[in-house]
Amino acid sequence: MTHKIDPALRRLLDTLQPAAEPAGCFLSLAGLTGGSGKVETAAGPLLARRQPPLPIPFVNRRREYRILKKLRGSGLTPQPLAVNARWLLLRWQPGATIDQQDFTQRQDEVLALLGCLHQQPLTGYRLRLLPLLQQYWQLCRERDLRWQRALRRLTRAGEPKPLRLAPIHMDVHPGNLIASQQALRLIDWEYAADGDVALEIAALCAADPAHRQSWITLYARQAGLPPRELETQVKRWQPWLRLLMASWYQLRAEQSGDAALRRLAAESWQSL
Repeated sequence: MTHKIDPALRRLLDTLQPAAEPAGCFLSLAGLTGGSGKVETAAGPLLARRQPPLPIPFVNRRREYRILKKLRGSGLTPQPLAVNARWLLLRWQPGATIDQQDFTQRQDEVLALLGCLHQQPLTGYRLRLLPLLQQYWQLCRERDLRWQRALRRLTRAGEPKPLRLAPIHMDVHPGNLIASQQALRLIDWEYAADGDVALEIAALCAADPAHRQSWITLYARQAGLPPRELETQVKRWQPWLRLLMASWYQLRAEQSGDAALRRLAAESWQSL
């Protein structure tokens, strides 16, 4: 069911098609999940995020819409406008993505965003990695033996008990940070949910492994956590993240046939 929205936005949602020109110009945007586009309308530019045509575990535009609505008072998220079974419409976020060097140099700003996010009320959508990994296993056709062994190990161990439960973004990297004249802003909230802040920092370290220690130290200081305790918890989450990333690459490589994703999947299995 489409949420109660402006009739013009409802009509736009109903006519949107990838690479089409509905009530405005649809400009496809690059991205690993694919299907997003900038839509020019009389009211200004909008971002249209498509529900993937093939299943990707945890990616659901209705859930994303609800989480963005819950977090809208924080000033951290783009404004959600409307959603239906196929599309999510957001207010366009002006600015440009940062590069890897800026990402490292602006650690304080990135961590300030995460610190604010982690202080927000829980969204009611808990992220649990074990069912997520099992879904990837079920959806993929090619299953590496190392994958099976790693999944069994993690199943026996069980997920780490959260150090601190909070709303987390779970996909913080340079391509998901927009710099404008005002400030940095986070985009692409499709994996956001309630989870361990140490899992968020582990994912952040995976995006910038060369500066892992400074991410952990600075966040611990900001959040009032013992640095050693945070580092230990980050280490607990690392095998879960490695398997999640390898599983994601494998599924998306199979769905898209993309050679670069196949290479990344192969490299990920080797790293296990």
